[in-house]
Amino acid sequence: MNYRHAFHAGNFADCFKHALLLVLLRAMQRKEKPFLALDTHAGSGRYDLTSGPAERTGEWRQGIARLQAARPAALTDYLGCIERLGLYPGSPAIIHALLRPGDRLIACELHPEDARILKSEFAGSNNIAVHARDGYAALRAFLPPEQKRAFILIDPPYEQPDEFAVLAKSLDAAYRKFKTGVYAVWYPIKHQAPVRNFIETLKLTPIRDVITAELLLRQAVDPTRLNGCGLLVINPPYGFEDQAQPVLQALQNVLGEAGSSARIERLIDE
Repeated sequence: MNYRHAFHAGNFADCFKHALLLVLLRAMQRKEKPFLALDTHAGSGRYDLTSGPAERTGEWRQGIARLQAARPAALTDYLGCIERLGLYPGSPAIIHALLRPGDRLIACELHPEDARILKSEFAGSNNIAVHARDGYAALRAFLPPEQKRAFILIDPPYEQPDEFAVLAKSLDAAYRKFKTGVYAVWYPIKHQAPVRNFIETLKLTPIRDVITAELLLRQAVDPTRLNGCGLLVINPPYGFEDQAQPVLQALQNVLGEAGSSARIERLIDE
């Protein structure tokens, strides 16, 4: 309940997540059939980087500001999208902007102030529902969807020491209810042990067809720093790996330090 994404909006982890989010959404839309997008930890939707929490931390200056200055070709879609939307858009704003007629977004946010802002942001939109509720509970409540197709974005704050364990358990339960959904799970990398344990836990579940995309700004040897982040994707759309690779490489080229790396790895086969 203490986490406020506004302090971190536009940082390197946001840029990584949102650039890959666009690749996933474009891939989902190659099929005409409508789908549900479920954003389980949605935040407040849009952030002013030049005032308030984002300005106090200044994290965006080492993220979106550097990308806008460099403008690598592989990030044209991402940069164009956020600039069209104004301020810095969070995941629900990006998803909402791309919805087609028939597509629908359910955005969940537990923090009461952020949930209030999010509801105000999308007041009057008939294809989005905002719920002030726990994101993990939303997986139980809204899956399987009426549309029979779904994209599920899970981006918890990782405030609790058992967050990876809760996440693994929630993914297992959601997958058992709805095996064909495309699940995208953002995770932080301070050091590798928690991520390895999380992945090994998933391998013991029925979940299949899993890849990870990871960006490390530097070697993950200092557990007191956010050294990188990853996106775990269950049931990745066809072609996602090939389309994501140049995006990852562009992020590394602009944002990476000495010892940086970017990679896509298949963890569990279909």
